[in-house]
Amino acid sequence: MHISLTTFTLFVSAATASYVIEDDYNSDSFAGMFDFFTDDDPTHGYVNYVDYNTASSSGLYKVQNGQVYMGVDSTNTASGRGRNSVRIASKNTYQHGLVILDLAHMPAGACGTWPAFWMLGADWPNNGEIDIIEGVSAQTANNMAVHTSDGCTISNTGGFSGTLETDNCYVGAADQATNAGCSIRSNDDQSFGAGFNSVGGGVFATEWTSEAISIWFFPRGAIPSDISSGSPDPSGWGLPQGQFQGACDIDEKVQNQQIVFDVTFCGDWAGSVWSTDATCSSQASTCQAFVQNNPSAFQDTYWLINSLKVYSDNGASPSQPPASSSLSVSTQQPTGTSSPSYTFPATTTFVTVTSGGVTTYTLPPTTYTLTSAPVETTQQQPTSVPTTAVPPPSGATTVYTTEIVTTAAPTPAPSSDNNNNGGGWSWGGNSGGGNRGGSGGGRWGGSGGGGGDWSGGWGH
Repeated sequence: MHISLTTFTLFVSAATASYVIEDDYNSDSFAGMFDFFTDDDPTHGYVNYVDYNTASSSGLYKVQNGQVYMGVDSTNTASGRGRNSVRIASKNTYQHGLVILDLAHMPAGACGTWPAFWMLGADWPNNGEIDIIEGVSAQTANNMAVHTSDGCTISNTGGFSGTLETDNCYVGAADQATNAGCSIRSNDDQSFGAGFNSVGGGVFATEWTSEAISIWFFPRGAIPSDISSGSPDPSGWGLPQGQFQGACDIDEKVQNQQIVFDVTFCGDWAGSVWSTDATCSSQASTCQAFVQNNPSAFQDTYWLINSLKVYSDNGASPSQPPASSSLSVSTQQPTGTSSPSYTFPATTTFVTVTSGGVTTYTLPPTTYTLTSAPVETTQQQPTSVPTTAVPPPSGATTVYTTEIVTTAAPTPAPSSDNNNNGGGWSWGGNSGGGNRGGSGGGRWGGSGGGGGDWSGGWGH
């Protein structure tokens, strides 16, 4: 007679990132969470960026009805460096996460304007740049882009709804315009400028992971309820308008980003296309001449922010394990024999594999008593992970949660078909074989080093 009771149960439950709020740039604290940039414009615009005090006293920055207003001078003829405007950069920097901006209004349509909502790393372009909202003059659809050092290209995988315009993110790519980066143009005329404002604005959501940078736009009447409730879940949002992934190590090329708002004028983009813009070039001979002498043209050039929130994925948790499953072991007795009782210990261990390492939690041993009978017995495992399990490291994303239930084989040991020779019920022994292998191989590998699909490691 051979009685061997060993149960091995494996759960693999893929977990999507569970985003938790990291920074809420609410209107009361908004200005204090940003630095006001006052240097010359790095993009060579005809603009005079002013400090907080000047912006506040001149009405270019203010909070009204819980909304943050940031605009440009629309009263005076410009002089010196150019038209007064605001450029701000967040004091905090970010590495991965979900950035959600709810806008009631964006700068719209005036010739020579170049507004942007973007993210920027130090030592540009070596730490990268993510352009979330960007366009010039009377542009009608949003332009999204990533700018990096050499060695980063993206692919059109069909995973986004916009149009891929350039695929090399390197700012000096030889076959692209200087600093074009990898660029995707939205096909939605409500995503930028006057079209955006006409529907009451909307939400831009940017998810940044090691695998991809994805940008969604939702007009006011189509904002997902999970965003409105503060529990964003990108898995239910459908295709993003832009997604940047391909032959690019995102974690190497895009690092420690600040959030930036600005409105500049003319410069490297709006100024360089002035002569080819039939509408704008008919109003003045140069971009600078128009911006300098037509202050009233910029009355609609302002941001009106309902909210800006940054979420991190360090709250990721595994989904609940599926319905239990286990290996069934027959305990049939030969005809005419008695039905003895067997007592044996069982130990349950939960293993969580995350991006930050491996954590385990072992329940106290449990003793089971089995009265053998000519029936098939299945040892079931608990249906949920205990709440006392060791949590994953901060900032880690759970990849797998695995439950292993082991029970010791009761004595007496069998006199033949022993595990050392790969017999029994096909777990394999130290030198034989079997479906799950011993040192001789098999799908699951074994302590003897036989390899197999898993071979002692983990993977997707």
